[in-house]
Amino acid sequence: MHMISITYLMIFSINCNISSQGMINSSYETSSQTAQRGAWMIFFRALLSSVILLLGLTGSGLMVSYSWPVSAQEPQTKAVVIMYHRFGESDFPSTNISMDQFRAHVEELKTGGYNVTSLPKIVAALINGDPLPPKTVGLSVDDAYESVYTKAWPILKAAGFPLTVFIAADPVDQHTDRYMSWDQLRELVDDGVTMGSQTKFHPHMADLTADANKTELKISNDMFLEKLGKVPDLFAYPYGEASTEVMALVKEAGFVAAFGQHSGAIGSGGELFNLPRFAMNESYGSIDRFKLAANALPISVSDITPSNPTFGKPNPPLIGFTLTWPEHGLDRLTCYASHVEKLDLQRLGKRIEIRTDKAMPPGRTRLNCTIPAGNDRWYWFGRQYYVPKKVQTD
Repeated sequence: MHMISITYLMIFSINCNISSQGMINSSYETSSQTAQRGAWMIFFRALLSSVILLLGLTGSGLMVSYSWPVSAQEPQTKAVVIMYHRFGESDFPSTNISMDQFRAHVEELKTGGYNVTSLPKIVAALINGDPLPPKTVGLSVDDAYESVYTKAWPILKAAGFPLTVFIAADPVDQHTDRYMSWDQLRELVDDGVTMGSQTKFHPHMADLTADANKTELKISNDMFLEKLGKVPDLFAYPYGEASTEVMALVKEAGFVAAFGQHSGAIGSGGELFNLPRFAMNESYGSIDRFKLAANALPISVSDITPSNPTFGKPNPPLIGFTLTWPEHGLDRLTCYASHVEKLDLQRLGKRIEIRTDKAMPPGRTRLNCTIPAGNDRWYWFGRQYYVPKKVQTD
């Protein structure tokens, strides 16, 4: 049997790799340069993955030696963030949680041994590398609907649980029906609720130009400063849609972290400007699912491809990542995508390559990967992809 060493190709690819977190943290790159570098990373990682799969999976009699440089290290900071939109508004079931469901969630948090803390404390621990108590959970709400003020906050306040509300500024400013007023938001601020930004108009940011997104961020920050006396530190992407360029712009605007709408547990070393949250609604808000989400543990990964969660081509994309935690259980890893029933998983040491013949449709597609952790808990990694509607898929 012949043996082909691909060490040189691996070193070349690794040296060319720029992780999305690294790109965002660079203060010397423009957003366009960031996007360029991310594109190069996708190319080299895809090339490497294709070579490995070709050599390792064909019946050519070739044996490939490979060694992914992985350091198994448990994340020091672990947390779960839950996301809501509306409360007790049954005419919007896709974004609403019933009050019976919500009360059950709060009761579970009160009696289940959780450490319910604020999102700013979770983010500070991530930045500083500080450990958090076991079963740390943060609570967040998007869009600033009035039912947060009238129905949810009285229950959370009575329980002593902190909350972060991400505000789309224009509907509040325009007195849009079922949204909170600035007076109500100021009252929540006085009660200790953290305010975050979700831009002015709640646009599909990945579809906008860089200048349009900069305008959205600046105008909304100016409105928050005027109406609430402070520019928020935390950001949530409208619809959870982000790109490497959008992430860089959010950081440049002064935010310290940003959240998506993809499922998963948070762990130190992850993407600080694409943090996961478990979304709750009537269909996915049962107490069993809430317990599943609140007890999730982070899967730590590196070298994610595609590095940019927004893409047009190739489609289907060459999805992959290197598992850095947990140290064991790779053989029990299972992944699911929202647009297809079955995925082809290839395990190459600690490297996971995911393939499907079906292109992702325009709009949002979610990927979820889990490993059983025992005691009814799961390690969980999620990612949301976005295909702009103006891009034609192959």
